[in-house]
Amino acid sequence: MDKNKTASEQAKPAQKRDDRLKAALKANLARRKKQARLRQDTETKEG
Repeated sequence: MDKNKTASEQAKPAQKRDDRLKAALKANLARRKKQARLRQDTETKEG
């Protein structure tokens, strides 16, 4: 059955995985930037 699949059909799971990883990385970076900003704000207010 796998012989009937084209190269693009076989690449789809890898592409989906890449898309999920890119989205997760983007969300992670956004969260870390937000945390860094909050940390910077609290440090400037305290001292």
